[in-house]
Amino acid sequence: MRIISGKHKGKRLSAPKNLPVRPTTDMAKESLFNIINNNYYFENVDVIDLFAGTGNISFEFASRGTQSIYSIDQHFGCVKYINTISKELDLNINTYKSDVYKFLEKTPLKADIFFADPPYDFEREQFLKIAEIIFDRKLLNDDGLLIIEHSKHTDISTHPNFSYAKKYGGNVFSFFEYLE
Repeated sequence: MRIISGKHKGKRLSAPKNLPVRPTTDMAKESLFNIINNNYYFENVDVIDLFAGTGNISFEFASRGTQSIYSIDQHFGCVKYINTISKELDLNINTYKSDVYKFLEKTPLKADIFFADPPYDFEREQFLKIAEIIFDRKLLNDDGLLIIEHSKHTDISTHPNFSYAKKYGGNVFSFFEYLE
């Protein structure tokens, strides 16, 4: 995995082999960040990275100048790895070791961008529950985006805040926002 742009452009990172993760591919990540770059100034957004895993997405946001990043994962090894790399690269990433659903039910934090990359073998309802909690609790700022990464075999377009999806190989990014 590598950081694609920003102050750490080209930096290669190797996560420990024992982490239960499936990092977003560089090609898919680059495409995703092209979409985000067209809509936001990275310095002005608050980001919450759910199911953060290796911190791949958080590192990319931080490298591009995002100051407010929260990475949430329930696996201690993942949180430890994100903290280690954040310290090495002097990135301002706040980590929480927590079940994502419990975090969402209790957090007072709001964000402009929520990125969620849950395990691909989740049931459809588990993917939709992420969007339900975020929109029910109004955790997403008014012009914000919730982006959920999932397999092409999972359809979550039925949620009322679903806006559109982009496919990259076997990966899909589904975008959710407040619709007028």
